[in-house]
Amino acid sequence: MTSQQPQLIETEVRDPDLLARITGSGFLRDTVYRQCVTEQAKRDALVAMPPIQRRRAKISHAIAEAAAPSRDSLRHIHSVLAICSLPYNKLPDNKRQWESQQGRMKLSVSAGRLMGPDGNWVDQPVPYGTRARMMMMHVCSEAIRTNSATVHVEDTLCGFIRALGYSPTGGKNGTITSFKQQINALAACNMQIGWQDGRLGKTLNTSPFASMSAEMFNDEPNQRTLWPTELKLSHEFYTSLSKHALPVSTHAMRAFSNSPRKIDLMWWLGYRIYTAKEDIHLSWENLKDQWGAGYSRFNNFKRDLALEIADIKDVFPKLPVFLSENGCVIHPGSSEVLAVPHK
Repeated sequence: MTSQQPQLIETEVRDPDLLARITGSGFLRDTVYRQCVTEQAKRDALVAMPPIQRRRAKISHAIAEAAAPSRDSLRHIHSVLAICSLPYNKLPDNKRQWESQQGRMKLSVSAGRLMGPDGNWVDQPVPYGTRARMMMMHVCSEAIRTNSATVHVEDTLCGFIRALGYSPTGGKNGTITSFKQQINALAACNMQIGWQDGRLGKTLNTSPFASMSAEMFNDEPNQRTLWPTELKLSHEFYTSLSKHALPVSTHAMRAFSNSPRKIDLMWWLGYRIYTAKEDIHLSWENLKDQWGAGYSRFNNFKRDLALEIADIKDVFPKLPVFLSENGCVIHPGSSEVLAVPHK
């Protein structure tokens, strides 16, 4: 070590674990010192990032360090829900139906109601937001993992919430309550899925869940909440899921848990990459048809979509998706680009 390095340690290296590493490095002191300076700089840059960017950087590092996606880090979602999305925000109370379209596929979701233990019907909203997407993914994942249409929500929910980076908390505003509210909305809703190829149209009427067992939580009348304990997927939905389950990385869900739109975009890209046999070329007009709802100005849509894809590529730098003035090109990808297993 040079004569200047002891003084630099206190300014360039500050974290106790790094200082201890230098102190105990023996004859490798020069090499270890340089490594610790580099590591301290990386940590400082991470701390200086905005919280959301910092979370993405940490997750990207975890994915890069992993040799391969493990079974424990993978979840599944039905491919239809990876293509057609649920609403991002809660709909007004008087709006009981939602429709979305991706290319030639349409999804219509109608809100329903559930029977409470007191014998009264309880209206549920149209499922929405990140938690509805995560809960649908959790139920699909458990059905695939256990090879069963019956999912024991109460036994698996807390572990799932922790895997997503949340602390399982109860109470009226707790994470467990908010996740279970979306399970209730999903259990009550009805879905219509439509396809058309220019010559024929096909419609599938289905409810994701055939039945749900629930208890009533809290004795206060204005705070009573249905507490789902067990779900059974409908035979039609479960059979379709078994054939069309799309693997999803838990790391990815953690990275974008604040943005339902980015979750949808990531699922859509994953589906495209996962099933592509050759390059997919999409014009900006194609992309606007699929992702431009709510935009009145075309340039604003192009700007925002480019930023959203850049955020996803921050976490998955190998993502074979490229934007230009002409639109988007999606190349078939190997398994690690979105941390999914080989087909």
